[in-house]
Amino acid sequence: MEQQLDYLVDKVVAELQKKLSEMAPSAPVQASGKAVETKSVTEKESAQGLTAGAAGQQGQSSVPPEPERTAHVPNPKWKEGLQELLDSTPARIGVWRTGVRPLTKTMLQLRRDHAAAVDAVYGEVQQSLLDEFSLFTVETQYDNTENYLKRPDMGRILNDEGVRLIQERCQKKPQVQIIVSDGLSASAVDANLRDVLPSVTDSLKSYGLTCGTPFFVKGGRVASMDHIGELLQPEVLVMLIGERPGLVTAHSMSAYMCYRPRKGMVESERTVISNIHRQGTSPIEAGAHIGTILSKMLEQKASGVKLIL
Repeated sequence: MEQQLDYLVDKVVAELQKKLSEMAPSAPVQASGKAVETKSVTEKESAQGLTAGAAGQQGQSSVPPEPERTAHVPNPKWKEGLQELLDSTPARIGVWRTGVRPLTKTMLQLRRDHAAAVDAVYGEVQQSLLDEFSLFTVETQYDNTENYLKRPDMGRILNDEGVRLIQERCQKKPQVQIIVSDGLSASAVDANLRDVLPSVTDSLKSYGLTCGTPFFVKGGRVASMDHIGELLQPEVLVMLIGERPGLVTAHSMSAYMCYRPRKGMVESERTVISNIHRQGTSPIEAGAHIGTILSKMLEQKASGVKLIL
């Protein structure tokens, strides 16, 4: 999807350049103190964009490698240093300007990423994905998204129906309990669960650990794992939850883990792997590392700051 949106941004910029060149064919490319965008979409780029779009429509999950980032600053005094900065951070640096405003392409990408962040918060996890892993759904007392954002405390307690479903369907006192939650990004679950969850279960098997009944928590906050811990009393619990989306990515997931979760736990008693996404911590590698951490929790009977990794 991101590749398709990038292609559309390039198309819009190319059309703008075409219209500008038709209106003022003799206009200079660069004026004093200003830079005018000159990049257009080549036939090769168009073909790549169409191919990416076709792949997305066919439901292929392969993601092409990220293109190397290059600065748009004309004649930088230290080109190598600027490239080092670009390689060290996904932040928007070296984007340059036209007059006093950012380039059109930069603004379009910014608005695209902001829209993706909003969609992540207000979206819903695909039901087909939950069915694929046989995850039944329970809800917290959040009621609706607006209330979820204003009242974090209501996302920490399951509603009565959720409590009933867990007591009816889940194995009690499992060694490892896995739960999934949309949190602040449904997109994160859609983008990463197919890689993370199988990797976690494979890692647990390699350590000889057994798992309870996994399920999905809609409208969950991190501390909802404490309420679930009281109900199921697992040895260790891991929650895969969507992170607060930003303008770098709206698909970031975190894995919160704790030993014998219970009400009243403080944040220092939790262990977390954050920034799980394709441009951050690899989902497959994160899943494998989660199994390693859980095995150490069981060995040491501790989590959070007391856990020695």
